[in-house]
Amino acid sequence: MNECAPPKLKASDYKSDLKPVWCSGCGDYHVLLSVTQALAKLKLAPENVAVISGIGCSSRIPAYTNTYGFHTIHGRGLAVATGVKVARPDLTVIAAGGDGDGFSIGGNHFLHACRRNANMTYIVMDNEVYGMTKGQPSPTTDPSWDSALSPGGTGLSPFHPLVIALASGANFIARTFSGDVRGTASIIADAIEHPGFSFIQILSPCVTFRPDQKAWKKRVHKAVVDETDDPARAARRLMSDDGFNTGVLYRGHRKPYGFSCGAEKGDIAEIQKQFEV
Repeated sequence: MNECAPPKLKASDYKSDLKPVWCSGCGDYHVLLSVTQALAKLKLAPENVAVISGIGCSSRIPAYTNTYGFHTIHGRGLAVATGVKVARPDLTVIAAGGDGDGFSIGGNHFLHACRRNANMTYIVMDNEVYGMTKGQPSPTTDPSWDSALSPGGTGLSPFHPLVIALASGANFIARTFSGDVRGTASIIADAIEHPGFSFIQILSPCVTFRPDQKAWKKRVHKAVVDETDDPARAARRLMSDDGFNTGVLYRGHRKPYGFSCGAEKGDIAEIQKQFEV
C-alpha cells in the first residue's frame, strides 16, 4: 500500500456540515449534488478549490461545500472570482449564482468575465425569478409571465445568457437541467477541465414561486446537433434554440487570460529596488 497516495474522495467529502435551507423541491439541491460529484470525478483536493458566489438562493453554494469559499456582495461574484484566479492560478475556481445576481446587477461583470477568459467556471442556476426576494421577475423571465408583482407580465425582452456568453467571448458554453444530476456533473467536470472561461446555464426550477416550472422535466431535451468550435455555427444554432436544449454548445480555443502556475517569481529584493527613490 502506498502511504503517499491521495485519499479516494467521494462526493459527500465535498459537502460541508451545514444543512441547506432551500425550499422543498428547489432545483439547487440537485446542483449541489452535481458540483460535489464533479469535484469527486476530477479527484480535486478540497483545499485546491475555491467556490465564489454573489447573493441569492443559489449563492449559498459556498457554505454547503467543503472547499475554500467566499460569499460576496450582490452581482460581484465574478469580479472576486476572477481576482482569486489571477492571484492564485493554482486553484480551481468556480463561481456560482442565479439569473438575477448574474444577469441583472452582475450583468456587466458577466460580459467582461467572458471577454477576459480567465481559466475558471461560472455556474448560473437559472429559475427565471427572484426566489429569495419572493417572486419578482428576473432578466430571464418570459415577458408574458403574469404575477402579483408584474400583472400582465413585464413586456420586456428576456436576457439570453448563451447568446451573450458567445458574443462576449466565453470559451466553453453549455446548458443543463438540474434534475439530470449525473449529466450536469459530467458537464461541470468538462467545463472545469477546459481552458479559459467556462459558462454553464443550469435550468433549476423554483417550484415555490414558479410551480409551472415542474413541467421543465418534460420539456428539456438533448440538443440534436453536436457541439462546435466555430462561433458562427454556434450562433446559428442559437437562432433556433427553444431554451430547453441541453448539452455543450460551444468549445473554443482562445488562450486563457492570466499567468501560469509555473511562472517564474521575481526576487522581492530586486522588485523593491525598482521603487527606491
